[in-house]
Amino acid sequence: MAPRDPAFISLHSHNEAAVIEGLEPALFDKEVVYMSDAGMPGISDPGAALAAWCRRNKVAYTVLPGPTAFATAYAASGFSEPHFLFYGFLPPKEKAREEVLARLANEPYPVILYEAPHRLIKLLESLEKILPERRIFAAKELSKKHERYFEGKPEELMKTITGSLIKGEWVLVLDAKGQQEGEIDDRIEEILKMELPPKKKAKMLAKITDETAGIWYDRLTGRKG
Repeated sequence: MAPRDPAFISLHSHNEAAVIEGLEPALFDKEVVYMSDAGMPGISDPGAALAAWCRRNKVAYTVLPGPTAFATAYAASGFSEPHFLFYGFLPPKEKAREEVLARLANEPYPVILYEAPHRLIKLLESLEKILPERRIFAAKELSKKHERYFEGKPEELMKTITGSLIKGEWVLVLDAKGQQEGEIDDRIEEILKMELPPKKKAKMLAKITDETAGIWYDRLTGRKG
């Protein structure tokens, strides 16, 4: 008798909660494998919730590492800093995206971001506004046929990555802070231009300077200490 075809359950970002809610521990009496068609489950992709469910229900499991774009991109970047920060996808809305970038700009390590092709130019525009002098390594379609590497400042990348080159999934590695003179002054100026409440601006400015949020708040509001 021929073996029965294996059962397939589609689990993705749109149905993850519903699928996991309907799981029963008995399902795992058989051999079960969760795999992704691209990327590493649990790293900016669904998978973490399933692992958490298994732990809650005392279902034994193991993890076999697959392709991880952030590690591949960092190895390809040539940046020598032994530590880095993986952030993943930034908020899609401009104001929220630039607020996060302003915070990440002060990190002492390279920062790794993911981006979809339809938002790549918007991200580069935000980087040009917040970090115009920062060196960036950009990689598309890692380990695939159309893999390409690019390097330069945001403005340079916008001039180079155009047309069909934009297509594909992207990983961007931002070089560590402090590589360019005057960069902090540029960031202060950009934060001051943002349409944000003084309290939020003060917190962001405190992160990139030696002054406290209270001092910045007093300065922004004209309040005397």
